[in-house]
Amino acid sequence: MTTIRREVLTLPAAPLGPDNPLPPLRPLDEAHRIDERDRADLPRDMARQVGYEPLRSLLPAPVRDGYGRVREPREFDALVIENDRLRATVLPALGGRVTSLFHKPTDRELLYVNPVLQPANFALNGAWFSGGIEWNIGATGHTTLSCSPVHAARVPAPDGGEMLRLWEWERLRDLPFQVDLWLPRDSDFLHVGVRVRNPHERPVPTYWWSNIAVPEDRRVLAPADEAWLFGYERRLRRVPVPTHDGADRTYPRNSAYAADWFYEVPDGRRRWIAALDEHGHGLVQTSTGVLRGRKLFVWGTGPGGRRWQEWLTEPGTGGYCEIQAGLARTQLEHVKLEAESEVSWLEAYGPLDADPEGEWHTVLRGAEDRLEAVLPRTGVDAAYEAWRPHADAEPGERLATGSGWGALEVLRAGWKLPGTPFEEATLGDEQRPWLHLLHAGSLPEPDPGAPPGATLVARPWRDMLETTAATPVAEYHLGVAQWHEGDRAQAVRSWERGLKNAAARWPLLRCLAVADQEDGHHERAADRYAEAFDDLCARARDGAEGSPRASGTSGVSGGGEAGAREALPGSGGETSWTAATAALGGEAIGALLAVGRTADARAVWERLAPSVRARGRFRLTEAALLAAEGRRAEARAVFDEGFEVADLREGDEIIGRLWARLADEPLPARHDFRMRPDGA
Repeated sequence: MTTIRREVLTLPAAPLGPDNPLPPLRPLDEAHRIDERDRADLPRDMARQVGYEPLRSLLPAPVRDGYGRVREPREFDALVIENDRLRATVLPALGGRVTSLFHKPTDRELLYVNPVLQPANFALNGAWFSGGIEWNIGATGHTTLSCSPVHAARVPAPDGGEMLRLWEWERLRDLPFQVDLWLPRDSDFLHVGVRVRNPHERPVPTYWWSNIAVPEDRRVLAPADEAWLFGYERRLRRVPVPTHDGADRTYPRNSAYAADWFYEVPDGRRRWIAALDEHGHGLVQTSTGVLRGRKLFVWGTGPGGRRWQEWLTEPGTGGYCEIQAGLARTQLEHVKLEAESEVSWLEAYGPLDADPEGEWHTVLRGAEDRLEAVLPRTGVDAAYEAWRPHADAEPGERLATGSGWGALEVLRAGWKLPGTPFEEATLGDEQRPWLHLLHAGSLPEPDPGAPPGATLVARPWRDMLETTAATPVAEYHLGVAQWHEGDRAQAVRSWERGLKNAAARWPLLRCLAVADQEDGHHERAADRYAEAFDDLCARARDGAEGSPRASGTSGVSGGGEAGAREALPGSGGETSWTAATAALGGEAIGALLAVGRTADARAVWERLAPSVRARGRFRLTEAALLAAEGRRAEARAVFDEGFEVADLREGDEIIGRLWARLADEPLPARHDFRMRPDGA
């Protein structure tokens, strides 16, 4: 029978650090955007879904960019689900990631297991790490829950044993979801039942991709003769499978650059994807038909792809690729989930032994026949039907606790969500101001001068903000909600109203500066950034002398004394003031340099804490500042001394562009993260 137990997993890990306290009014530079020239050639349903409700901002999720690259042994609570054949290890504090899937009869690990936890800037909101099986929900990209806790509990399984249920509230689309994992008696396959619910009275865009990391010395098989190829030059085109441009691309090492291969699996064909080594051993994933998409992601053999592989783990540990399964053909699409409805499916993960070498269709037939022998397609469909009545089963023993955001939404709307209870006991400091708004009709007076707390942007919360007293804190949050909804003129008016009586001006000034940048008023944006940074620095100085304050409150207030700096959990002692000055200072320097105000940018730089200036991101900023001042030799010396930009964004070429201004020789390998061909 299946057992579920707790364990402690110790890994060399970089701490996540504090979240960025500035509201993300713009998406991070998202690499997965389609070139408009390619839209006309897409199938009609695909074109419709590519254009359906793209993400306007990350709100209400925060940007997670407080991590570094200094790793120390750290303990993580793990949940192990096991039978006589398989052992799966799950990390509930990190998005419910399945970090290992071990097949006991053959003594083989079926996944790529990262020996370290190194956050990197790949999630929609920043921090993400590689390895294992991750559950991506929300919008195009890695989920904002990549490094966040989820709820977990024991639940009765269809065969009378136990399931491990994971559930959370996805905040980008305001959708509850669950992932049920169980191992039927004597089964070689981990069964995973997934359900996404839309409790709203309107349709909601939905996105799901299960992302599986496997060693890259494999051949990847999927039942398709064509694929949609998408690279970091942002072109999407239909290409043949397995051979394209003279090479068999089902071998990950035959691609020079990072790319996505979205397989065009014919309607009616069994949905599966496998990665097999040269001996024919490996992992297969299959599902019921709702999960239609299948994908291979490769890093490529070029210097940028290899550098990213090292960046995410340790040199010498071997590379990986990703095989994936999703709701749509590609990850560029969002699917409409109708009002008060749900979508669910079943996935299965386990070992597969088949010959990977030879003519493509012969190989596929052999692998599919072998899969049918060990896990019939009808068996997967039957397992799904057996699981569905258990999806509503109330969880038993709680094994991990996620966020309180789901509890807040359930309190607001009164939704009944059998199987996924979001209990009031999970409400915390972040939800407390919004709970007060819900019950009392007003936002509480915040701790004066503290960095802003979480902002809610869904329409019901905006409606409440529009009818509450027009205090500076309410105008701040209302403006953010209006901005998110695309009502930018109203957002600016709200922030300007709030500014008139705000004691702490910097959060509102920063929002107005972003609005100025978006409208092309770059000089005014620079002025506002400079004023905001001045105000923040004054309040940070005052904050060193007062009494401690709780986290999660807003710094937009109508008056009062400034309080003390606060230490942030997991941040290595960093204060909220340090996080705020780093975030705002970095934006301010960029805005000032954009209009040629190098002296003002230098003034901001010099007021940053030494610990901030020593970070790799700010060493790069220093080099850009020196270059703007005409001090090219000193800027080049920053490169020669070496630095690591811990939060370098996927596809970001800022390092290479600055290097090209300073030197004629090729970009040093340690700084080469390019994910596309030169000139593409």
